[in-house]
Parts: sequence; C-alpha cells; structure tokens
Amino acid sequence: MEEFFDIPTLIVIGLAIVVLFRLRQVLGTRTGRERTPAQRQAEAAANKPGEDNVVQMRPRPAEPQTNEDVERQKRKLDTEVAQFSHGDEKIAEGLRAIAEADPSFMPKSFMEGAKAAYEMIVTAFAQGDRQTLKNLLEKDVYDGFERAIKDREAAGRKIDFTFVGLPKVEISEAELDKRNANVTIRFHAEVVSATRDKDGTLIEGNADQVTSIADEWTFARSPKSRDPNWKLVATSQLE
Repeated sequence: MEEFFDIPTLIVIGLAIVVLFRLRQVLGTRTGRERTPAQRQAEAAANKPGEDNVVQMRPRPAEPQTNEDVERQKRKLDTEVAQFSHGDEKIAEGLRAIAEADPSFMPKSFMEGAKAAYEMIVTAFAQGDRQTLKNLLEKDVYDGFERAIKDREAAGRKIDFTFVGLPKVEISEAELDKRNANVTIRFHAEVVSATRDKDGTLIEGNADQVTSIADEWTFARSPKSRDPNWKLVATSQLE
C-alpha cells in the first residue's frame, strides 16, 4: 500500500488532475442542449443584417489627399465617361454632372452594380422574393411588381427561371435634375424561363432553351443622400 502512494505516483496523479481541469476549462461540459454546427450556422445567418440584398452602385474610395491623386481620379473619370457614353455627348455631359455633384460616382462601378441589381431583380421577381425587391425598387415600381406576383400566385402559376448572362448593357440616358441623379440603362439579357400552371403544364417559355429579353430601366438617387444605394424608379420592356 505504501508503495502505491510513492512520490512519483503522487506527482503523476497531480499532473493528471491539472490536465483534466484545464481541458474542462477549454472544452467545457456537455449539458445535452448543445447546438449542432448546422444549427449554429443557421443562427448566424438569421442574425446577419440583410445588407447583401442591397446593391451599392457607388464606390467608396478614400478621399484624394494630393494634387496627383486628384489628377489621377480626373483622368480615370474622363476615360470611363468616354467609354460608357459611347460617343453620345449628351450622355457624357450627364455623367460628368452626376460625378461633379457626387465625387465618389464612377461610371464603371455604377455599371457593375447595375448589372448585379438587374440579375437580382429579375430573379427575385421570378421567385416571388418580395423582400429583395423591396430593398431594390422605388415604391411605385415595387407595387407594380408585387401586383404581378400576386396575380401569378392567385392563378397557381410558377416560373422556372435561370439567369444566363448580359451580353450587352449600355447607358441610354444620364442626367442630374434638381433632386436626383438619374441613369437609364438598356439591358439585353439571356435567360431560361418557363411558366407552368398549377398542374405543372407548360404555358409559356421553354425550360430547355435560352431566350433573349431586353429592358430599359432607370435608376435614381439623391447625391445629397447618405444612403449610397440607387433605387429602380422606372422600367420598360424593349421589343
């Protein structure tokens, strides 16, 4: 018995107790109510603010600090205005006026945001995703989209929709009025769209064929607003 409690053995036992105590501190104890990794991920997604539903079409560059920075920014703006006005002086004047009212406005960044917004909006409309549409549309435009979704749901129709791409996107108008900056864009898109009735019968479109659609949309925002997001304020379908 005395041999069992020799000094080396007591030292080992003491170390084991210390190690177990530290492990318990680090790992904790199970209560039977632990969340699974999937539950923790779902909870994190639910608590995340809905910022991803809003497309910002205005860059946030650092303010130029030197004359060289200012000149570089001006050359960049001139290049982008020439590129996106495609030789139309009225469009070029409008883009320059918007950039003068809002120095952070750059045509290239705006166009990238507009393309992302177009895909999000047409996809959300096909899926009946009202929340995404609310974040991106001005109220009158949203009301029109929402009525169309309601009519579709009342008829028991569903849309199988896949966004393929935007082979052509161009600015058709740009202006700064007394209140807002307004930019109108023509979108030529490729999509796969098939509308089915409540029995699953195809009534419009083709689920196996890419089709082309063309729209002209106007985006607007106040240069004085702290909200960096542009809203869709008008839509029309091109033939």
